[in-house]
Amino acid sequence: MVRFLKSLRQLAVIFILAASFAVTAQEAQTATDEDNDWTRIVRTSPYWVSQGVFENILTIRRWVLKESGYCSSADRHILFDMRGQFLAWINDGEDREATQNRLNETRQSLHEKGRVEDWVAGGSGQTGYPFALSCDQPHVNVDEAVARYLGTLPADRIWGAWDDLSFATSGAPGSLHDALMYVYGHRSSQNRLTLPTALPRYLAGQILIESGAQARAHSRANAKGILQLSPSALSDCEIAPGNFWHRLAQIDCALRLMNQNARNLAPVFQQRFGHLPEAKRDRLFTLLLVQAYHGGAGRVQALLDDPVLAQPAEYFAAKHERFSAGDIAFGLIFHNLGRERLGLASLYYVADVQLATEALCRTAKLTATEFCEWKYSTN
Repeated sequence: MVRFLKSLRQLAVIFILAASFAVTAQEAQTATDEDNDWTRIVRTSPYWVSQGVFENILTIRRWVLKESGYCSSADRHILFDMRGQFLAWINDGEDREATQNRLNETRQSLHEKGRVEDWVAGGSGQTGYPFALSCDQPHVNVDEAVARYLGTLPADRIWGAWDDLSFATSGAPGSLHDALMYVYGHRSSQNRLTLPTALPRYLAGQILIESGAQARAHSRANAKGILQLSPSALSDCEIAPGNFWHRLAQIDCALRLMNQNARNLAPVFQQRFGHLPEAKRDRLFTLLLVQAYHGGAGRVQALLDDPVLAQPAEYFAAKHERFSAGDIAFGLIFHNLGRERLGLASLYYVADVQLATEALCRTAKLTATEFCEWKYSTN
């Protein structure tokens, strides 16, 4: 059965947070006291440690999504450092306490061997360091989600009308991919969207991660549909309850929310990172829009202009040649872990969307299309 991540913005990530740092929900990103040992390690880490963090996090999340590498067995935890670099793995114990003991023993051993400069024991109410990620956690089956998104089976193809949109017919239904591109193209022709060129590609990745491309996906927090939109967000898009599950309406609403986030973030982003090369600037802005969809535009804006939270952004803006756009996007979070409910789950979401997008663009149907032309450098 397809399992899928829920959006933090929709408050459906209790189980994701539990897996983000280690074994229990108490170990997830609850700490806000900057005197805690793990936040001290974060605060004292130099910003240069974010070099390579994007690709490193992609690696460990790929193991989870593909159930491969060190996560070929679900009964394991992997440990990694502030750069997202894999350090070690353990087999889980018979219960949580036994697993936690093994994690702490491994943390101490890594420190004694000089693999990390410091370590913190994890426990109830205390995040451990090096960080730990359980291989056994909810995640989307990417292959199944891609097939569903591309309408491989007749049952996955759609047609219908919404507002002034009319897509396909009952006799010739189309894929969810074709529906997304139709809605995006129609709204763009009406000059209602001002979004980065790559945004539709990432929205497709979000459909895969949010719902596995399942029309009736429904979270415990009452988020609905292929893009796991909350009833309040759907209502803001003037969608009546009877159409909450409507896939054209969901795509239209998500694009509208993305566009609103882009308008709100563009001024402060331009002020902070406007001097970056165009391709790198667009890449970074796209990743931050994905983050904003997940955790809220206000939180992302704070990372850019808050006197405290924006200190990493100031550094990355000045030294951007040393970091990829992905490193900067992730570094803004990494160096603020434990503040404003920011945690590794925020990075996992963007990483998973990136991986899903890449998987989609490896399919024969889309590889050679303009949709999958990577118009920007990864640097």
